[in-house]
Amino acid sequence: MTRAFLVVMDSVGIGGAPDAARFFNGEVPDTGANTLAHIAQACAEGRAETGRSGPLRLPVLDGLGLGAATRLASGDATPGLEAVPTGLWGAATEVSSGKDTPSGHWELAGCPVPWDWHYFPDAVPAFPADLTARVARGAGTEGILGNCHASGTAIIAELGPEHLRSGWPICYTSADSVFQIAAHEESFGLQRLLDLCADLAPHLHAMKVGRVIARPFTGTSEAGFTRTGNRRDFAMAPPAPVLTDWVQAAGGRVHAIGKIGDIFSMQGIDEVRKGSDAELMAHLADLVESAQEGSLTFANFVEFDSLYGHRRDVAGYARALEWFDAALAPVLARLRPGDLMLLTADHGNDPGWTGTDHTRERVPVLVAGRGSGALGLVAFTDVAASIAAHLGAPAQGPGRSFL
Repeated sequence: MTRAFLVVMDSVGIGGAPDAARFFNGEVPDTGANTLAHIAQACAEGRAETGRSGPLRLPVLDGLGLGAATRLASGDATPGLEAVPTGLWGAATEVSSGKDTPSGHWELAGCPVPWDWHYFPDAVPAFPADLTARVARGAGTEGILGNCHASGTAIIAELGPEHLRSGWPICYTSADSVFQIAAHEESFGLQRLLDLCADLAPHLHAMKVGRVIARPFTGTSEAGFTRTGNRRDFAMAPPAPVLTDWVQAAGGRVHAIGKIGDIFSMQGIDEVRKGSDAELMAHLADLVESAQEGSLTFANFVEFDSLYGHRRDVAGYARALEWFDAALAPVLARLRPGDLMLLTADHGNDPGWTGTDHTRERVPVLVAGRGSGALGLVAFTDVAASIAAHLGAPAQGPGRSFL
């Protein structure tokens, strides 16, 4: 028996998507976006010195093939990341029509998205009147606040005082297919917020809006507001069985780390562990020690994306990558003979790019535990097929194993 660990480094794209010209940040196409290469280039040129210094240092990931995969995907230079790979390495190309979290994760798990998501217009108001009336009715208020595209931290800072005064929920969206509701955990109530989002989710899913996200926060107008760790995503379920289902059907246990449970609506998942990225790394280390034979551990590390990519913080993103690389080293060292760990990403979010949205990019495929060699260009769905093959679980998706 063997075990598998699938680790998604959220938004760590490597450029080169052949259809990048079809995706935009504002009016600028994503052609040429490259999260990893542009961070490495900025570090080498001394443009990412806040809280760190010098060239980007990722000896573990680069040793597995990260630099080589980036050059394969895009041809872009990766200064500081020039190791000869010791793992299996390649680059994966997405076919789903979104550059968002569900699209990337579902396809990595063997199920390309068979429809176009609904996106709300970047206008004020952003939402149709019947939807805002439904939200207000569910919240028991006379209306809503926001009704626009916004950064979550920015809109909470702006509208938090009015929310405390009126009790109206703060509703906003982004370039993703999402409907987000922010509310104060104490004055509005955490359970009330979660119930509101759960009640709205079926209506929004019918509109092909991928996620309804509860964004609770605490604080005061005087001291400021802080989002809490009680975020909850109410996501559409995949339309077909995915890797987690395949593993369960074969008798394996599935552990979810981070927001994986939310992304898959708990489809095929036995256990969920959440927390900050530092806490998630501790969970991953624990499961490397304790997970059962035949199990799948599926992890998402989100802070690359949520804290640094959307905010276009190159130095912050570089710090996060260097932290992750150092923290990963002892975890990899504890893998058992027969274990496989596959590291990849779900999309890009180039902090050196214009705008604040994700960027359409290929993603790395780095495999520890199955020898070394070049995989070349593969499909997102090949990730699921390969992990299923490693675990002896019959695959039901379109991918092919590269193992």
